[in-house]
Amino acid sequence: MRVLVTGADGQLGYDVVKKLKGLNIEHIGVDKEDFDLTSEKETKDFILNYQPDVIVHCAAYTDVDQAEVERKLCYKVNVKGTRYVTEAAKELNAKMLYISTDYVFDGQGEEPFEVTDEPNPINYYGETKYQGEQEVQKNLNKYFIVRTSWVFGEHGDNFVKTMLKLGKERDEISVVADQYGSPTYTGSLSELIIEMVKTKKYGLYHATNEGYCSWYEFAIEIYKIAGIDINVKPLSTGEFKSRAKRPKNSKLSKQNLIKNDFKLLNNYKKNISMLVFKK
Repeated sequence: MRVLVTGADGQLGYDVVKKLKGLNIEHIGVDKEDFDLTSEKETKDFILNYQPDVIVHCAAYTDVDQAEVERKLCYKVNVKGTRYVTEAAKELNAKMLYISTDYVFDGQGEEPFEVTDEPNPINYYGETKYQGEQEVQKNLNKYFIVRTSWVFGEHGDNFVKTMLKLGKERDEISVVADQYGSPTYTGSLSELIIEMVKTKKYGLYHATNEGYCSWYEFAIEIYKIAGIDINVKPLSTGEFKSRAKRPKNSKLSKQNLIKNDFKLLNNYKKNISMLVFKK
């Protein structure tokens, strides 16, 4: 198996490359220094030259608020860039795994979203990631689409690292308490991704760590595990000013993982401990 990983300098891509290296699987990790994803020629030339059997497409424009302003760039990366990758994969008859997001849903209701539920994104980032999914489905048969949420890991910036930093600097912080989802540790998710692409169990999946919480509850758990004494105040979505709308319910059902005999990821609290004590 010869694997090409895009977005290798991002949180998830970094861990996928790290796991592939540990397993001695032939691979290359690429980022914007290697080729410009918004350039059809650069993207296709690089991929076709490397000739992977599998493409794990982690690269994306992920700044949710800035996406509302930089719509053209967000579209070029998340939709057009994904199209170029899928077309290269098709030419090579390679498998492709595309990373998507809980933000393809509108957050209505309280039940976890199933893979069969109709996407209805409420921000532009979510809209482009959904259009990226459609590019994959339109161009390929040998694909995996993996929607995940609230990602955190050792590499790059994330909510856990931000909370730990603020915990050292402040006595009190305010965190949104009415948006619910599942934190997902990139170390765990990357292992699942590699197991998935070894199979032919193609299709759409939701993959997060087990357990649901609000951002407020997530922050409380981080400080509890880290032993940091800080007052965490709950905020409503309405009180938290942001350019892009966020879904209140980002819970994702993992039934399709179970149905296809993939191992579920462990509870997110265990992975917070791993990150806190590695820091």
